[in-house]
Order: sequence, then structure tokens, then C-alpha cells
Amino acid sequence: MSLPALLPGLSARTYATPRLSTHVLAADREGVPVVFIHGNCSSGRFFEDVLAALPAGYRGIAPDMRGYGDSEALEIDATRGLRDWSDDLRALLQHQDLGLGDARPHLVGWSVGGGVIMQYAMDNPGAVASLTLLAPVSPHGFGGTKDAAGTPCFEDYAGSGGGTANADFAKRLSAKDASDEADTSPRRVMNQYYFRPPFRVSPEKEDLFVSEILKMKVGEGHYPGDLSTSKNWPTLAPGVRGVNNAFAPKYLNLTGFAALAPQPPVLWIRGAEDQIVSDSSLFDLGFLGKLGAVPGWPGDEVFPPQPMIGQTRAVLDAYRARGGRVREEVLPEVGHSPHIEAQAAFLDLFTRFLAEVR
Repeated sequence: MSLPALLPGLSARTYATPRLSTHVLAADREGVPVVFIHGNCSSGRFFEDVLAALPAGYRGIAPDMRGYGDSEALEIDATRGLRDWSDDLRALLQHQDLGLGDARPHLVGWSVGGGVIMQYAMDNPGAVASLTLLAPVSPHGFGGTKDAAGTPCFEDYAGSGGGTANADFAKRLSAKDASDEADTSPRRVMNQYYFRPPFRVSPEKEDLFVSEILKMKVGEGHYPGDLSTSKNWPTLAPGVRGVNNAFAPKYLNLTGFAALAPQPPVLWIRGAEDQIVSDSSLFDLGFLGKLGAVPGWPGDEVFPPQPMIGQTRAVLDAYRARGGRVREEVLPEVGHSPHIEAQAAFLDLFTRFLAEVR
């Protein structure tokens, strides 16, 4: 398939840092840096339209995380949570040729990228001008917890990690399946879950997004990662390598963000119809078990659906209670990708937020 060229005013370059070679999409102009971090099964190019639409005075930058897009596919040590990606980002932003100098960037993180930028702010206090959390992963990761405090359903965090990914979806990623032939084909997964149906991007953009998804590295050290077996339902628990283990609650706990000092302003934007990060996520085994889609579910008292929104709100409320500035915006009839599904509304909220905190 013929894919569209970069939009005018944008260019792509790979930067060799002490950690890895990172591919970056950026605006060809000077300005206050705004850095966009994508989520799982995507790439920096999912932000292309937003980069081109940022107002004068801002310079949009969208790297591909390790293992995604055109960045180097180094393995992920999941026992560090999201710190491999946080450290990668620090190395990139310090690269002399990127030209940021001492500027404090505004950070935008989508889905898992939201967790990455929270981790980055915790690892680098005072280095961030603001954070925009775009449909962010819960501060307690994905799967295996049962209340706003992130209490694990089982001590071994069963029900989270690399084994929770759909095996056929991973197989189709590895086979570079660009078709729409099955429910587990990446194209259909994107249109069904990244976006709220019936929304679809243009055919050209859809082909581009699918091609970017198919660039991601698949394997035990990458997506979805390895796993361990468990005596607890649903008989699998996190491994120690790869993507889905890195955001398993066994290793990811971002509750320390509430005590961050100094406190950059936070904007939290999410879609009201998000099917991926929500209190009724169709990717959460607790919710799927309750629906009867995963046999043997032990019930609400043992393994309820993960309250992802409530968990994020609890941490941000604690941040606010310590003097932090937080704004939550919920976009109606929007799914997991507000910056794509409701670009005008997203840009309006985001640019007004930037103007207030600049």
C-alpha cells in the first residue's frame, strides 16, 4: 500500500543516544518544546496531525519508544516498570542535536505513554513544565488490582502481565497482518477499540496507522512479554520481560507522583466511551470474567473489574491536596484516542492549558 508522506512542516530523524537510537518526528521550527509520548501498539506518527496543528511558538516532538516505530528494538526489563522508557526519554531530551538546551518541555502521554511521563516527572523533579495525561494507564498499571488503592487481587498479581495479551493478535502482529479479516487483526482492533465506532480515519490515514502498528517488535522481551503460571485465577501472572509486564502492577506503581515536588500542572483528558482504559475495560480480565468471557471467574469480592479511572483520580486528588493543579476533561462520544477522534476539541483544551501554564 502507498503511504502518505509527512505533513508539511514536519521532518523525521534518528538520534543516537547513549541508550539507543531513537526515531523522532518533529516540527521544523523553534519554540517551546511539547513532547508527545505514544501508547502501546502505536508510534509517534499517531500524533502527526497534532504536531502540525500546534500554534506558533510551540515545537512539537514525537519520538517512537523503544520497540516501536523506527526506534531501536532493545528488550524491556519489566522489573523496572516504565523506567526503561523514562530513561530513554531523558537521554533523548538531553541530546545536543535536538536543541532543547535547558528548556523544560511540556509532556503529553497517551495511554501507556501517560504512565511514562508520570514516571519521567518522578525521576526528574523540576524538569517538566506540565503534564497532559491522554487516556492514561492507571498509576497501578493494568490488570490484577481491585480498588482505588491498587490492592492486588492475589499476592502474585495473577491476571496481569504478558500472558493477558491475545495470542492471536500477537501472532498477527508478528506476521505483519494488515488485513481486516478477523476480530484479532490489528486493523480491526484499532477501529474497534482505539476509536469509538463508527469513527474511522481516512483510508490513507488508516493504512498509515496500521503500518506503524506493524513495525512494533514482538517477542518475550518486547510485546507482549513473558509470563509465569499461577495457582490463582486465571492461572497466569507477570513475567520479568517485555511490554505488558512493564505496566503490570507487580512492577508499576506511580502513586509517588502525588508527593512530587515541585508540582507541574496536570491536564487529564479522556474519552467517555474508552473501552481500553476504563472501569469496564474490555481488555481487563476482571471485567471479561464478569461478562462470562473468561471461565472460572471467582467473583466481585475476589477479582472485580479494575477501577482504572478511580485509581487515577485517587492519585491526582492526592496531588491536588498537596497543592498541585489538576484539571480533568471528559469528551463525550470519544473512545481511547481523543487527539484523533476529537482533534479540534483536544487542541482547544490543550492549547488553552499550555497558554495558562506557559
